[in-house]
Amino acid sequence: MPAAQVVLDSHALLKLLRDEPGADTVAQILERAGERDEPVHMTEVNYAELQYIIRRKDGDGMWAAIAAELKAAPVQFHPATRALADQAALYKAAHKMSLADAFAAALAKERKAELVTGDPEFKPLEKEIRIRWLN
Repeated sequence: MPAAQVVLDSHALLKLLRDEPGADTVAQILERAGERDEPVHMTEVNYAELQYIIRRKDGDGMWAAIAAELKAAPVQFHPATRALADQAALYKAAHKMSLADAFAAALAKERKAELVTGDPEFKPLEKEIRIRWLN
């Protein structure tokens, strides 16, 4: 029986990369995904958000190293399809959240997956999508 699908937002990966509280949980999720050959999911929009945050705070060299690691990570990146964009726009219009967060939530809804995050912007969506909160 396949494991439940998981969507990561950029907040989750940043916790892992910066060894912040919740990093162990994200590491375990990625380890299990690799062992089961069942990748976790992330939108290209969240990938872009992760990239600009790392470049801005840590520099291009750090981003190059992280980008190389991500190529080997069990993460499947999803493009911003029209259906995903439509759902993200609904979330963005109805709730105070960033566009990247709206895309992560839309992907979780589309895939009937659990969203892993520590970002409180997702709080209003707890009744609509499953969320695993990182401490």
